[in-house]
Amino acid sequence: MPKQRIGYVPLDKMDERMRAEMARCQREGTPRPESSAIRAHVPACFWFFAESWHNIFRNGVLDHAIKELCRLYVSRSVTCEYCGNQRSVKATTSGAVIEEQVLDLLNFEKSTNYNERQKAALAYAEAIVWRLDTVDAFWERMHRHFTEPELVELGCMIGLTLGQQSWLRLLNIEHHQVLAGTSASMAPGFETAEDLSATKAQPDYWAKSKTAAQSENAA
Repeated sequence: MPKQRIGYVPLDKMDERMRAEMARCQREGTPRPESSAIRAHVPACFWFFAESWHNIFRNGVLDHAIKELCRLYVSRSVTCEYCGNQRSVKATTSGAVIEEQVLDLLNFEKSTNYNERQKAALAYAEAIVWRLDTVDAFWERMHRHFTEPELVELGCMIGLTLGQQSWLRLLNIEHHQVLAGTSASMAPGFETAEDLSATKAQPDYWAKSKTAAQSENAA
């Protein structure tokens, strides 16, 4: 495994409130404990993300499943394996997000796995991630499917996860390293350290094929 670039803060170095949040991460995921243990080096960063994620990802004015699809679109776009190998329990237990949708994220406009509202949200994520120019038709589409408060919340959530995933991708952190022994919010095939290792070794592992395609394009 690649060398980890920033260490985890031990639980005994955290205050009681931070340890309570770490226990919630262990129990529920979103976020998982490892990324929180990295942010814990700076308590302001720890709470900035924890509270923002609670307010605009897990809760908020827009239905959660739409936000989970956009979060996963960012994972696939920036190839953040740590984030891309997670699933929001709130979205998956309701049946609102299924694995067939996850596989089709980078081809969402042509896919039959999404409704028009979901496609519009993913187009919004696409425009933010890839810095696309937008025209009136784009915004007419957005306003047809979403209220202005929903567009604000979704835009902030996409921007937050784009920044965080672009950063976490560099750190070489992995699941099941902090408060291990729980499968909370893990994607199918990644529930344990052994499952994770086996899935990542498969030739069709999503990040492996994405990285290979990026290398070919760069050559």
